[in-house]
Amino acid sequence: MSKKEMFEERYKTGVTPWELDRPDANLIQIVQKENINYCKALDIGCGTGNNAIWLSQNGFDVTGIDFSPLAIDKAKEKSQKEKIKITFSVVDFLKDKLDESDFGFIFDRGCFHSFESKDDRNTFAKNACEHLKKGGLWYSLLGNADDEPREDGPPTRSAMDIVEAIEPYFEIVSLMSGMFDSTREKPARCWKCLMKRR
Repeated sequence: MSKKEMFEERYKTGVTPWELDRPDANLIQIVQKENINYCKALDIGCGTGNNAIWLSQNGFDVTGIDFSPLAIDKAKEKSQKEKIKITFSVVDFLKDKLDESDFGFIFDRGCFHSFESKDDRNTFAKNACEHLKKGGLWYSLLGNADDEPREDGPPTRSAMDIVEAIEPYFEIVSLMSGMFDSTREKPARCWKCLMKRR
């Protein structure tokens, strides 16, 4: 089963522990703390759209992408209920080039870390760079390899995994250890990485 098929199956069965049904607290915190100006924003691996909707409600011009058609359908339904205009599209970010670029802000919650291959992570970072305007910001939440071993939970990456993938496209503004915003009793540890396009 491919990664795409696996995620589609999870959305069909509702086994989606990463879905919060609300915006991620780490996203809200970074936008407010860093005073990220309203701009064109891209939510990569947007799932059912909670974070894209929050960004739109807070003045951003948002595009949300995911390679799960079912997730995108659900995101469209949510945004229509909220009467919010967001462009949601089925896109494989490693392979597909978006029609638009020049984004000022990219957010990904657990998408970048899902790629096991170093080459895939490098491609992801290169594509993020190509879709951002110069000086644009990318905020990524990734599973942290410093966490204690878990039977289930997000893929984990080391700080070196992050640094190796993003050079030479980005400089790191901040890289902090924290916790995923989660409905679980014991949330997984994460990296909170804010990067600026060179």
